[in-house]
Amino acid sequence: MNTAIQICTNIHQREMGVRKLPGTYIGDQRTREAIYTPPSGEQRILEKLGNWAEFIHSDDGIDPLITMAIAHYQFEAIHPFEDGNGRTGRILNVLQLVDAGLLNAPILYLSRFIIQNKDDYYRLLLDVTRHGAWEEWVQFMLRGIEDTANLTLLKIDRIQRLQDEIRQEIREHTTAGSNSDLLDILFENPYARISDVMHRCGVSRPTATGWLNALVTHESLMDLKMGRDRLFINARFMVILASDDKPGASADETLF
Repeated sequence: MNTAIQICTNIHQREMGVRKLPGTYIGDQRTREAIYTPPSGEQRILEKLGNWAEFIHSDDGIDPLITMAIAHYQFEAIHPFEDGNGRTGRILNVLQLVDAGLLNAPILYLSRFIIQNKDDYYRLLLDVTRHGAWEEWVQFMLRGIEDTANLTLLKIDRIQRLQDEIRQEIREHTTAGSNSDLLDILFENPYARISDVMHRCGVSRPTATGWLNALVTHESLMDLKMGRDRLFINARFMVILASDDKPGASADETLF
């Protein structure tokens, strides 16, 4: 429960407790027609969140993926916060998989699948509430996990190939040689500043500037003036991060 509250607080950058005021509903904001009305009352919401947390941590032999799917419905049905329930719930999905040992890091971006299939997502949530249609809901979430896992593996493979390419370009076009810190900087974020290279690699400003300028000259990086800052952008890395990879697609189809 505290984790959910902390996530929602971080999303909004202000303290977010559970809902206290009545009148919350999910539906058409213009006509005020309610499609679903979540539970109200702080104590009732806390009790239901307690049940939700107990289910997540119960040792009942249910596969962790099934537990995640059921718990996600339960959390969204409780709708504990005034705002940010969807984002909080999607973050909790990934943290559950980390906690269950299925992921080493929270890198499974299940939100993309849910957003791309939001009509089915909301319809199936409502079908569980109205008709107890659990099987269809669980199958939907499992398909999302499978699709997202496959796309994530493709993305990781492409990032690793790009790292190998840029490592070679660093060796050929700069005096950095095998300085792995420079490569790390270029992939921790899709952009870097001269000061980042100076502090991380322990080099002077002229040296850091020379390395980055050489990579710009040979089109390994792009540079962009932002106010007083100069950003060195790993454009190929940004393309990979932003792309919707598809299994079986060629490099040309996914990159351009």
